[in-house]
Amino acid sequence: MIEAAGRVADSTGNWVDSRAPAWARAYLRLARLDRPIGSWLLLLPCWWSAGLAAVAAREAVNIWHVLLFFLAAFAMRGAGCTWNDIVDRDLDARVERTRSRPIPSGQVSVGAAAAFLVLQALVGLAVLLQFNWFTVLVGFASLGVVVIYPFMKRSTYWPQIVLGRAFSWGALMG
Repeated sequence: MIEAAGRVADSTGNWVDSRAPAWARAYLRLARLDRPIGSWLLLLPCWWSAGLAAVAAREAVNIWHVLLFFLAAFAMRGAGCTWNDIVDRDLDARVERTRSRPIPSGQVSVGAAAAFLVLQALVGLAVLLQFNWFTVLVGFASLGVVVIYPFMKRSTYWPQIVLGRAFSWGALMG
């Protein structure tokens, strides 16, 4: 059963459905901003390791880095979810829980989703380039894990192991 037009069946009654401008709702759903737990799962290892680094250096936590990690976590989690939805669009269309997602339901075209993915990735890149070169290299290396995740659902019964690696990568960056 597909929920009311424009809603994702397994995520209703959230701020995106009730407060976001109608023109932005499909894109906010594509980035999963209607359920931000994944962004927090990406962000908290960054913050934790930034805190540990500050303790080890006997310095205060760099608030600028804390804010940058916040922006990057939401942008890159959104980009990862958008990539996942582009890759899985045909599969999502056949699964009741996911057929109401923005791409399979026709709320967003694949081309528009790809453009949105590029926009989110550019935000992530702009944030990443504010850090030192080690962090930049680690950030670029994380893309490999993100890119392969949707394909792991087709080759293993444990794709969440790859997803867990993607979420924990921020611990190396802090």
